[in-house]
Amino acid sequence: MSTTTTDIEALAAALRAAIGAERVISDRQELRTYECDGLAQYKVVPALVALPDDAAQCAAVVRACVAAGAPFVARGSGTGLSGGALPHADGVLIVTSRMREIIEIAPEDERAVVQPGVINLAISRAAHPHGRYYAPDPSSQQICSIGGNVAENSGGAHCLKYGFTTHHVTGLEVVTPDGERVRLGGRAPDTPGYDLLGAFIGSEGTLGIATEVTVRLTRLPESVRTLLAAFETTDQAGAATSAIIAAGVVPAAVEMMDALAISAAEAAVHCGYPAGAGAVLIVELDGPAPEVDAQFAQVEAFCRDNRAFEIRIAADDAERALFWKGRKSAFAAVGRISPDYIVQDGVIPRTALPEVLRRIGDLSAERGIRVANVFHAGDGNLHPLVLFDAAVEGQAERAEEVSGAILDLCVRHGGSITGEHGVGVDKAKFLPRMFTDDDLDTMHLLRCAFDPAGLANPGKVFPTPRLCGEIPRRRTGVHPAQQAGLAEAF
Repeated sequence: MSTTTTDIEALAAALRAAIGAERVISDRQELRTYECDGLAQYKVVPALVALPDDAAQCAAVVRACVAAGAPFVARGSGTGLSGGALPHADGVLIVTSRMREIIEIAPEDERAVVQPGVINLAISRAAHPHGRYYAPDPSSQQICSIGGNVAENSGGAHCLKYGFTTHHVTGLEVVTPDGERVRLGGRAPDTPGYDLLGAFIGSEGTLGIATEVTVRLTRLPESVRTLLAAFETTDQAGAATSAIIAAGVVPAAVEMMDALAISAAEAAVHCGYPAGAGAVLIVELDGPAPEVDAQFAQVEAFCRDNRAFEIRIAADDAERALFWKGRKSAFAAVGRISPDYIVQDGVIPRTALPEVLRRIGDLSAERGIRVANVFHAGDGNLHPLVLFDAAVEGQAERAEEVSGAILDLCVRHGGSITGEHGVGVDKAKFLPRMFTDDDLDTMHLLRCAFDPAGLANPGKVFPTPRLCGEIPRRRTGVHPAQQAGLAEAF
């Protein structure tokens, strides 16, 4: 069922009655503010935007959408890089950015309870006086929200040692796709029964909307030591990374940038990385001081053994922050050297790093498209930045080809099409390269259990439109959801 203008006007009136006129946006120019997330290649202007202040208002918005048969999409800060928060043209974009209350910091329980619009870094700042912090640290942690982190199962530079969002969330309150408020998990480390919490985290808004998040707080380490090592080639930096991990050392972070990414970071934030470097490694260790000191000496030796021509050791927090400034700004920094770019997010085994980087270089040369490489070297999570100029005929298409070829490369080497950015709309067409039709059908059964009407973030994750209750690719007639007016015909 396609929602008509009259339907939208009626829905807008229902939303204004439910949550207040000041929390509903219907003006076309104002709606354009929300037409994309961090992946600007895809743009859709939503029919309406709702800005709830709390879980009750969020649930009221969802119930109004269900009553109208209108699709809805949840959005936090809009920093996602896979089009996961791309609006639906006939639906409501539910923006949780006003839900920014830190409800509780409980250092004795090593827990914090927050609303979904709370900024990632704000939790660590609130917990710091209690000797705690929140470990997952996406590069956008100064602006990304916890609700979005939950939806995408975000990682970050320190995920090598500390894991992803799913390892640090113990409980959620969610608004289900029928508008009910339910709780998954709690404050305890684990709950009996099926892992619905684990299913929800990383589901990209297709199973509902998180309205309260209970997170695990981590004790601040006794010691933190950081070095920056410069190499002539990415092969040498990759070999140093493999040697560090093979020795049983598990750094908090091992990050790599190639020459083009370094050039962009220098232009943007003047981070002062060693001149002439073909690659830099940032290696950070944390933990008990004696352990950190012993392992740091090993890391230094491995870098020198693999021909690092310069090693810098952060003398204090200010110098450590400068090391990280270049890496954390890398995605935005490439805007200094290219008018347009695609941020990719594939995963490979660490041992395949040299071969895959060489092949990316070949693809770049063959198609005439520059690629800047930034990645979590410790766990093989690549973030190639495919650079192009959309004003030059054919460049955007060639950039898309290179981007897709990189994902194919990751899958062929036993990796994944995404490590932390999610599937969204950008990678949905690549999902069948990792999973069989039966795999995808089984995943869809879970989605349908939560959202039988198919209203929650439709068109995301799965490569082809699917309706609950059918065998995909074998539809023989009108689906019951279409007859009930709760799904579109296609």
